[in-house]
Amino acid sequence: MKRYSYIAIEGNIGVGKTSLVKRYAEHVNAKAFYEQFDDNPFLPKFYQNPEKYAFPLEMSFLAERYHQVKKELQSGDLFHETIISDYYFPKSLIFAKINLPEEEFLLYKNLFTIIHNQLPKPSLFVYLYAENEYLLSNIKKRGRTYEQSISDAYLLSIHVGYMEFIKQITDFPVLLIDMSKMNFVQKKEDFNKIVAILEGEYENGLHRIDL
Repeated sequence: MKRYSYIAIEGNIGVGKTSLVKRYAEHVNAKAFYEQFDDNPFLPKFYQNPEKYAFPLEMSFLAERYHQVKKELQSGDLFHETIISDYYFPKSLIFAKINLPEEEFLLYKNLFTIIHNQLPKPSLFVYLYAENEYLLSNIKKRGRTYEQSISDAYLLSIHVGYMEFIKQITDFPVLLIDMSKMNFVQKKEDFNKIVAILEGEYENGLHRIDL
């Protein structure tokens, strides 16, 4: 059984990454931290008017994520062997590339690079994948008003952005797990399958996991 010191779990909107982090952290007594977005004043405005609010939204997320990751990963914790998060800092660049016009993105990218170089890399990166039908169903169930207008095209662009990023990773293991047929919240056997995957031994680079 392998216990990684820092696990980052990522995925598209509505795939279940936060739910998985919460349950797995409880299962292995890991320290967990979660992306803070509920209080971001730009997020609902962005979905109503993307062109106007994309840049302040992405800048605010960049600052919030940086301060949170730096605080959580640099503070020692004697009671937890593993730290796990429901996002990885480079998601900032992935979303900015989708949401910003080219000139603003290039400015954003320069700032991102400076900040990113100061942060630790995960010992295991997990990307949860699911078809849009699965994602949209979950988005509808959780009922956040500002998310109800999210389109198939936008979800696809996010997935493509993550895959482009993932294919470039060579310095730590990356697991690609298809969640479309999994129900780890209600089915213990599905959760146990994921636990076994997260505690496996992997070489650096991409690993596609069949369930």
